[in-house]
Amino acid sequence: MADRVNVFSRFASAVSEWSGRPAIFFAALGALILWGLTGPYYGYSSTWQTLASTGATLITFLMVFILQNAQMRDTRAIQTKLDELILTSQGAENHFIGIESLDENELKKLNRLLAKAAAADGDARGERLEEVERHVEEAMEQEGAEEKREKAAESAEA
Repeated sequence: MADRVNVFSRFASAVSEWSGRPAIFFAALGALILWGLTGPYYGYSSTWQTLASTGATLITFLMVFILQNAQMRDTRAIQTKLDELILTSQGAENHFIGIESLDENELKKLNRLLAKAAAADGDARGERLEEVERHVEEAMEQEGAEEKREKAAESAEA
């Protein structure tokens, strides 16, 4: 199974890189223009319209999965690099490592808290940063507790 995933990852990387080239864009544009120019020849029939619609739908459907796979891997790689920078930077707090697993509302709240901390001066900034750290710790603990409950429920069902 791991070999299949690796093969798909390599395939997805190659296709996403290949499909992002300008030549491919112009080839697709050319195909679209050719299709449009053949309309009068085929009398703008429903078969002529369906051919383009079906082809575009199938290509789009498959490309969504390929591009999502490539984007997820890129995001994980960037996140790992950022985590490594946080861990190796002197004076940096490591409270933010792993926050990508938090839900959208928690991330928005953290963003607001950090914006307030950035706008504050001196002691107020330190207090705001401590508030942010407390919130991160609480959110991560809550996330961990939810994962434990889910795993316990799964093992109880099995």
